[in-house]
Amino acid sequence: QVQLVETGGGEVQAGGSLTLSCTASGLTFDSNSMRWYRQKPGKEREFVAWISPGGISSSSADSRFNISRDNARATVYLQMNNLTPDDTAIYICNTQDAWGQGTQVSVSS
Repeated sequence: QVQLVETGGGEVQAGGSLTLSCTASGLTFDSNSMRWYRQKPGKEREFVAWISPGGISSSSADSRFNISRDNARATVYLQMNNLTPDDTAIYICNTQDAWGQGTQVSVSS
């Protein structure tokens, strides 16, 4: 059974940075693409970024966010810079059909 655990969320002021982590178990991590989504209050879940097993990545056209992975640690990261209040959301890790519980990011103005 695939399990995903996100950490690293918190409260930050506008302009600040956070790095989220998602540690996976129950799968061959280095064979799987990983994704980050987010869900803003009252909105549907939206795609944030994707990374292939080999490290090729793409994001939702937001250069402030950078996705990376450490296959030895079975962990995917999302580095977020210059955060704004509009980035306030629950950030959720995904692979295959598995979803993490998410980690809350709150950005104050």
